[in-house]
Amino acid sequence: MKNLLLKCTMVLKDGSLRKRILFIVAALAVFRLLANIPIPGVDKVALEQFFSSNQFLGLLNIFSGGGLSNLSIVMLGVGPYITASIIMQLLTMMFPKLKEMYHEEGDAGRKKFAQYSRILMVPLAIIQGLSFIIILQRQGIIVDLPLLSMIANIAVIAAGSVFLTWLGELMSEFGIGSGSSLIIFAGIVSRLPQTASQLLFSFSSSDLPLYLGFLVAACVVIAGVVAVTEAERPVPITYAKSVRGSKVFGGVSTYLPLRLNQAGVIPIIFALSILLFPQMILQFLKNIDHATIQAIATFLTGLLANQIFYAVTYFILVVLFTYFYTAVTFDPDSIAENLQKGGGFVPGVRPGYHTAEYLGTIVTRITLVGALFLGVIAVLPIVMQILTGFQALALGGTALLIVVSVVLDLIRKIEAQVSMREY
Repeated sequence: MKNLLLKCTMVLKDGSLRKRILFIVAALAVFRLLANIPIPGVDKVALEQFFSSNQFLGLLNIFSGGGLSNLSIVMLGVGPYITASIIMQLLTMMFPKLKEMYHEEGDAGRKKFAQYSRILMVPLAIIQGLSFIIILQRQGIIVDLPLLSMIANIAVIAAGSVFLTWLGELMSEFGIGSGSSLIIFAGIVSRLPQTASQLLFSFSSSDLPLYLGFLVAACVVIAGVVAVTEAERPVPITYAKSVRGSKVFGGVSTYLPLRLNQAGVIPIIFALSILLFPQMILQFLKNIDHATIQAIATFLTGLLANQIFYAVTYFILVVLFTYFYTAVTFDPDSIAENLQKGGGFVPGVRPGYHTAEYLGTIVTRITLVGALFLGVIAVLPIVMQILTGFQALALGGTALLIVVSVVLDLIRKIEAQVSMREY
């Protein structure tokens, strides 16, 4: 506690760090202001009912920073940019030039890669904005708009997404941490007062053991998420000695940290998209005037509505996508080649192909633990709702992982800034 107070004092005394923190606070205030300005023609009551019964839009609302639930002018948030980044990373598997740009060209290559993601974000934002308006119009949440008004709304929604992406990059440059992550974090945290008020107004003395049990479970789950998020498998690396003139280089030992959960929350996003997007298609098929199609759509909708089937399928998909995304982002061949070029090697393992095979085996083993952990965290809200019967007592899921990851990253960045000032 004493160390924490000392660090807080040092942060407040450091002028440069204080300016960075104030810039983040100001940027988040602008974001929350824009997130409460709705587009025209929205039925608030119908909107709340629709969001409470649609998990897919609930997920997208997380990545919009809470702007989608209000149908605000920034309703898409940084979602299109995240989608564009994921698509670009998947394209690296099909196009060797993109892979070379991202992995081998250093900062210049990554900046070019990010620029391509920004360009791809614009048509994605337009398509998503148009899709949402059409879906919500059919649900009666938005009144039917003339063509020019619809075009204006789509332009405003797409521009809001571009603006938030730009604001996030400014926060990354002039603030602390990842700006996009902080925007999503602010949207998640902004819903906590509403959830707390729901629990408070529905509280009764008979629910006290349930609430205490939930509080204990929440502490245990958060501690587990922190432990697994921070866990890593160190691989020892030794650099060979080399003599140049009268100087000796190398001969040092270090380690290569392999994170237990390298995929982050991306597998959960993929799994939810696979599970929930077909539900939207089935809703359209149920309205088709054909008995067989209606019967199949009704059967599949009922199957997906079964919570046990949904939870088991969800868990399996999260595990599979964790392996898939880790294989996309982690390239043992490239790491082994870079180690060999730098004169580094794993003790007891030959450089080159054997090192790549060794690293691949380690990643495969530790990914199993990370995948099972992600699967449990993903289905935990469903299990909690089944056991407690309360919608508000949903513990775990994407929101918890994002909040923990952002807080840990922010603490590390602030500690690094404080340590740099000390030295």
